[in-house]
Amino acid sequence: MYKKYAELRDKAGKTDYAVSKDTGISTATLTSWKYGRYCPKFDKLLILAKYFGVPVEYFAEGDGKEE
Repeated sequence: MYKKYAELRDKAGKTDYAVSKDTGISTATLTSWKYGRYCPKFDKLLILAKYFGVPVEYFAEGDGKEE
């Protein structure tokens, strides 16, 4: 999931800090996702999907590890 998030973030020209500030999802949460400490909850995925203008299912397609 993090890889998909990172691709959207980079394509939008944003930083984790900017995404955090705009969405209310803490940078610590984003970092935990990056290192696989936590899996994102649906409410956070929904916020990111709306923020980046993609369907929430975008994050469910594959696990992002093999891509």
